[in-house]
Amino acid sequence: MTQHSSQARTALVVVAHHRADSLTAHTARRSADRLEAAGYRVDLLDLHAEGFDPRMNTADQPDWGDREKAYSDEAHAHMRRVLDADVVVAVFPVYWQSVPAILKGWIDRVWNYGFAYGRSKPRLAGKRMLWLGLAGATADDPITEGMRSHLEAGLNEGIAYYCGFAHSAVGLLTDAEERPQRIDAAGNLLVGDAVTGAEREAQYADFDRRAREFVEKFLAAEGVAA
Repeated sequence: MTQHSSQARTALVVVAHHRADSLTAHTARRSADRLEAAGYRVDLLDLHAEGFDPRMNTADQPDWGDREKAYSDEAHAHMRRVLDADVVVAVFPVYWQSVPAILKGWIDRVWNYGFAYGRSKPRLAGKRMLWLGLAGATADDPITEGMRSHLEAGLNEGIAYYCGFAHSAVGLLTDAEERPQRIDAAGNLLVGDAVTGAEREAQYADFDRRAREFVEKFLAAEGVAA
């Protein structure tokens, strides 16, 4: 781990959804509770609630000739939160088989040249990352396998391992919508009736169970990755 054993471990939980009452926010809170139960001090970063601006600007534009560039105060504050964390957990809705713009912009501005990459030994080396993506597709939709592979390649390989993380995992949480939706063999989107009542409550309970299992599996791998 990246901190001394005498200190409490820290988990940075990053939420990328504009509504506090969303299933994404709910899943982030449940994940934070599970991390706290496992002994982590949780730093909850709600990108929308904190007003993070995902747009790149001149102050945070990488300077390939200067890896010591002093970035904006906002970016620097977020860099400190990432640096202080042993574990980073990002919880987000899957948009176009990727992360929402606010999460991508956070990575663009904060996981910047000279900080997250661009050094012989990355400053984030040894940290661990969990990406929890909520997808509207049903579990039996053929698109989910490609979605999972795409997310794993882009998030694990393209971001976390590139920045020196010791371990990175993607948890794809399907069936996140009230109305089940899937793509048929002809490429048509099929949207079913809204799930309500006891059936919906059972669906929520199963969703929470799957999210918890992703977090627990991630924590169980801690001894291997530490």
